[in-house]
Amino acid sequence: MRPLTEKEAKAVFEKLFKFVGKDVEAFLRKKEKESYCFRLQKNKVFYIREGIMKKSTNISRDKLVSLGTQIGKFTHSGKFRLTITSLSLIAEHAKNKVWLKSSAEMSYLYGNNVLKSSMARITEGTPVNAGVVVYSMSDVPLGFGVSARATEDCRRLDPHSIVVLHQADIGEYLRNENEIG
Repeated sequence: MRPLTEKEAKAVFEKLFKFVGKDVEAFLRKKEKESYCFRLQKNKVFYIREGIMKKSTNISRDKLVSLGTQIGKFTHSGKFRLTITSLSLIAEHAKNKVWLKSSAEMSYLYGNNVLKSSMARITEGTPVNAGVVVYSMSDVPLGFGVSARATEDCRRLDPHSIVVLHQADIGEYLRNENEIG
């Protein structure tokens, strides 16, 4: 595992900023007063407590498979993409949220976009192309995506219009269990 380069760190922080806003700094400093860091291994970015990361230096690189929580990966073209394993971290600090009706949860968990008819609530002031965390009505994070419409536009839309473009959901653990990790 190695630290991120400046270019890689910029890509990671830009993507996280899209979902949590200025709260990105809270990722690196938690309540336990211990610092966290990001590390890269085989194009996968991991979120690790620094104390554990320092102890892991005793393990040879070829024997180390994973350490911490994988938050995303870099594609072959060099773009950073968040994975579903980062949902718990993003949901903790999310600034834009959408709640689904219980009848629409399964549709979303199968990888479909969120339609206006599926949406129960949305955070006020959500702009277009903002990162959005999708919740069930019982406040369980189901996934995340990108807003296709602003909050103000959602009131005037017809029921079959797309409100949130799907990026990842917890159903991926079952659909892609061989690829995750």
